[in-house]
Amino acid sequence: MEKLQQWRRKQEGKLGWVLLWALGVPIPVLLVLFLLRGCT
Repeated sequence: MEKLQQWRRKQEGKLGWVLLWALGVPIPVLLVLFLLRGCT
């Protein structure tokens, strides 16, 4: 059950990045944010 919750959190995180990109945030900015978050 815990693995399902972890998988769901990962998917929600990926969706957030895709949403930011779709809203027009440039990819280099997204990469910097990704690196600052600790690559999780």
